[in-house]
Amino acid sequence: MPSEFQGKHVTVAGLGVSGVPAAKVLTGLGARVTVVDDGDGERARAQAEELRALGVTVRLGDGATLPEGTELIVTAPGWPPDKPLFAAAEAAGVPVWGDVELAWRLRGPDAAPWLAVTGTNGKTTTVQMLAAILTAAGLRTAAVGNIGVSLLDAVTGEEEYDVLAVELSSYQLHRAPSVRAHSAVVLNLAPDHLDWHGSMAAYAADKGRVYEGNQVACVYNAADPATEELVRAADVEEGCRAIGFTLGTPGPSQLGVVEGILVDRAFVADRHRAAQELAEVSDVVPAAPHNVANALAAAALARAFGVPASAVRDGLRAFTPDAHRIAHVADVDEVAYVDDSKATNTHAASASLAAYESIVWIAGGLAKGATFDELVAAAAGRLRGAVLIGADRALIREALARHAPQVPVVDLDRTDTGAMLQAVQEARRLARPGDTVLLAPACASMDMFTNYNRRGESFAQAVRALGA
Repeated sequence: MPSEFQGKHVTVAGLGVSGVPAAKVLTGLGARVTVVDDGDGERARAQAEELRALGVTVRLGDGATLPEGTELIVTAPGWPPDKPLFAAAEAAGVPVWGDVELAWRLRGPDAAPWLAVTGTNGKTTTVQMLAAILTAAGLRTAAVGNIGVSLLDAVTGEEEYDVLAVELSSYQLHRAPSVRAHSAVVLNLAPDHLDWHGSMAAYAADKGRVYEGNQVACVYNAADPATEELVRAADVEEGCRAIGFTLGTPGPSQLGVVEGILVDRAFVADRHRAAQELAEVSDVVPAAPHNVANALAAAALARAFGVPASAVRDGLRAFTPDAHRIAHVADVDEVAYVDDSKATNTHAASASLAAYESIVWIAGGLAKGATFDELVAAAAGRLRGAVLIGADRALIREALARHAPQVPVVDLDRTDTGAMLQAVQEARRLARPGDTVLLAPACASMDMFTNYNRRGESFAQAVRALGA
């Protein structure tokens, strides 16, 4: 293992999923580790005690002050760049790495290459699809990174991998300048986390870092020109190719869809004339357009790594999506009820709404500064009705009044968790046979629920109550 950390004073900013593993790994490498965290709750105190038992110094409730003697900061991804701690580090000439940067630098000489995935929406699903395809090809792999499995654990653990499917957020990429993936994709770009990055341009630039130094393929979304522009701007290794994916008929060096078949015109002997069938659209579950796009992106990365076409098909068939991602809950009185609680921003909600023809839409929550005019205007022709919940529902109501005045709207003036049961009941009243009642909130959940999982569970419970 690297010896550069022996005796080095490293400050880890933040506990949690990334901070605790970072502190443990650095301590094991001989570093003198101090952890600072703004929190001082029960969970933070329990994590602090665990680390103190290993000889780590922990300061809770004080994440602003740079510990004396700090030579390096390793930060959790959620800590924004304008934190006073980082200003103090810059003034003192102390470098700041993210946990992903640390993981990359700790890789051994024979470490597994990374296939990296980022984008505003669809990252987790695409990484899981990719891992399923790689597994179907007989490769030792894992879905890691922002998906919840620590990259540090994967890199420093005893298990050996042939390749890693790596989800990277814009936060993580912001402080990972050394990462050089085998191949990478930016799935899509839409305004998100702008309070953290400061501007859309800065957000896009951090996403684009995933292409830097790519060896084999930079995969982009042909329907989202901004992703192709990031490829054009990237400094890659000689011979690295730009590979597009599209829901239409693919051109050379693209993957796409032809008569219900996912096809590859990029990784074939004659990409100008030949195409390789990979899988059927029906092998993708659910087969909503944005999810088919995710499957094509995963297939492109897998094919860049040399995976055979049969493994793409087998992997997609074996893949089971996580809960609350455009998940069919039940049919009640010939109406489908679908849970897409994970659609926490307008871009994700737009993709979800585009998957159905006639919708009673349940939406609302914390808008996080979002506007809804573009979303509502695009979906207006599909809306049978709308039921609005949450703290910022008025913003959606106003957009509906401007762009879909014909759509009946139920505005629930309550933010307690029991509002979901009433919302589902109101949606049932508006729906007709053949409709879809769709929970695609386009907002965060924390005004009413602990997280989007609890929101989705509440929706499913309410639907089951209808069936009963």
